[in-house]
Amino acid sequence: MRLARTATIFVLTSALVCAPLLGQTPEPAKQDKTDVLRVFTELVQTDVMVFDKEGRFVDGLKKENFELRIDGQPKQIDFFERVTAGSVNEESQLAAARGSANRINNPGTEAPAPLDRGRPIFFYIDDLHLDLGSLNAAKKVISAFVDKEMGQNDEVAITSASGQIGFLQQLTDNKTVLHAALGRLKFRPYLIRDNDTPPMTEYQAMLIGRYDRDVTNYFIEQFMIQNPGMTRNTAEGQVQTRARLIMQQSDNITMAALAGLDSLIRSVNKISGRKLVFLISGGFFLDTHGSSMDRIQRMTSIAARSGVVIYAMDGRGLVTPGSDASTETAFDITNRLERASAGELTASQDAMHALARDTGGKPVFNTNALGVGLTKALKETSAYYLLAWKPEGETQHASKFHRIEVKVVGKPQLNVQVRRGFFDVESEPVAAKPNKTKAPAPANKTEEQGLYQKLRANFPERAIPVSLDLNYVHISEKGWMLSTMVEVPSSFLTFETVAEKQVGAVDLAGIIYNDQGQPGSSFNQHMTLDAGPNNPSGREAVRYNYPLFLEPGLYQVRVGVRDAKSGRIGSSHRWIEIPILKPAQLGMSSVLIGVRPSSAGNTTSETSQTLTNSLELSISHRFQRDSPLRFVIFVYNATVAADSKADIALQLQLIRDSQPVMTTPLKKIPTENLADPSRMLYAAEIPLAGLPAGRYLMQVTIIDRVSKQSASQQTRLEIE
Repeated sequence: MRLARTATIFVLTSALVCAPLLGQTPEPAKQDKTDVLRVFTELVQTDVMVFDKEGRFVDGLKKENFELRIDGQPKQIDFFERVTAGSVNEESQLAAARGSANRINNPGTEAPAPLDRGRPIFFYIDDLHLDLGSLNAAKKVISAFVDKEMGQNDEVAITSASGQIGFLQQLTDNKTVLHAALGRLKFRPYLIRDNDTPPMTEYQAMLIGRYDRDVTNYFIEQFMIQNPGMTRNTAEGQVQTRARLIMQQSDNITMAALAGLDSLIRSVNKISGRKLVFLISGGFFLDTHGSSMDRIQRMTSIAARSGVVIYAMDGRGLVTPGSDASTETAFDITNRLERASAGELTASQDAMHALARDTGGKPVFNTNALGVGLTKALKETSAYYLLAWKPEGETQHASKFHRIEVKVVGKPQLNVQVRRGFFDVESEPVAAKPNKTKAPAPANKTEEQGLYQKLRANFPERAIPVSLDLNYVHISEKGWMLSTMVEVPSSFLTFETVAEKQVGAVDLAGIIYNDQGQPGSSFNQHMTLDAGPNNPSGREAVRYNYPLFLEPGLYQVRVGVRDAKSGRIGSSHRWIEIPILKPAQLGMSSVLIGVRPSSAGNTTSETSQTLTNSLELSISHRFQRDSPLRFVIFVYNATVAADSKADIALQLQLIRDSQPVMTTPLKKIPTENLADPSRMLYAAEIPLAGLPAGRYLMQVTIIDRVSKQSASQQTRLEIE
């Protein structure tokens, strides 16, 4: 199915035609699901960080500098490399480490120059255990990170134990979405229902459960005073029952918080590279004996398989042991309760400490400078060493927890951070509450339902690379029109010979969600590709275009494609904010980018209209270094001065790694013979020659020098 190029131009001037487009096939993207530690038939791998006494990463270490032990037994290191987190090389290095031992580090082999891929960073807010002050402090720290420290290509997710953030709990590079997610975090009072006197804290209830005689005797004595004639045995039974009920409530809340963290750790396994998770909590109590310790071990084992490093941050900041003035406490002239409370703060941090240390991270406790701890964690985890070894017998006992020990030979002063260990098989998820009800068997689903089911998943599918581009323009008297453009390289689709023709087929679907996660408009299309002798373009990239008028707001568009022959699925998710355009308020459309057609000549004398008419839109936003880039914008509501002329200036910046590498001087947009100042078209071309390969942020800023207003738009692109 094909459509002429005129549809590409039509989108820039009025509306889009909803039809597939066929164009040039891009280079296939590398698809790879990577983990930082996983048991494979050949190798098991783990990440290691080494620091000196000042906390600086120790660079330049070799394989022979490390000693590896599994369950106390020395192991030969079969693979070793230094990895930069967030680089494009990270994926290939992790893939090599878990594949064949033949690709051992070769100092004579020059590694390819890394592209700035960015890092996946997750904030897990345990709002079930944070008081109001701690929650506000956490939100302030995260907001500052998003505004000032988040890398240009980083992706961040803000999630909470209670789930109150809802649909916005997604990995994204969109700062508007992240701030909206923070805005949904509200204080949730932490309630343990116990109206008896004297008041009993969770920690005291836990000590009673452990048969702490001082605490137990105090409450027995108080119970007997309140109930004259009651025997000591009866009073002790009542105290034990009260403590058990308190701990049951506490355990339910704690298990809900851990279940959410466990679910997050498991879900990120689809994301390549190492993932950094910041667990921010006000502390909780967990019995470190028996099943509770086993829960922590199994969570850290899953973290190893998913490539997750946890940094646990105590949102309470700098606190002193014991109760503060806001906490109702029992009156005890014997000071037995005061003595017992000395270990309360440490006990509330034990599980967080274990989750951090056992995943190769660190705890950030007893400090009001959480932002400093966050910045330090980002720096510490920016590089690591990757070690891999042959499992040899580790899978003989599937339920056994295998301990990992790594040392730097001859340098005991160095601090080595490594994962504590792993189970051979993946454990069951941590459940907030036991559920013995057997789930019904799923009904048979059609292929179309299967594609929509994949679209509802938190993370995109990567079996087929899908490029998704979202642009909006304002149409007079109709409002904002969103253009959803999809591109799929045909090299990832299956073709078969039918009547001496190469024929393929693809199913394409899309859903537009609002910020509450409610689906609105959707589309689906079955497309047949014919690559016969009379139609060589049938092997080119598959493109599809879907226009939709939307009210201002925050939306997420999800698109997916399914190869009809192989059943493989690829998908992509993108957020976009449709602005409110008020009368007399300066506004602009999205920045539409593309290339100059090969048939076009010199552009020095071309007008915005002729540049637009010859623009070949790029959906993938990938450009060759020697190709010129063309962009188009619409300017809305320019103010007309007393001489009946508008005065709009434009500036363009290309930004890489949060630093501008190209900044053009302010240039006045031509306004001669302007029929409608409320709608101005501007197009230009910039050369990419001389710019290194990598990912860039393109920012276009317009300034109305009459009304003293400004507006800007950003779009991402990659130079290959």
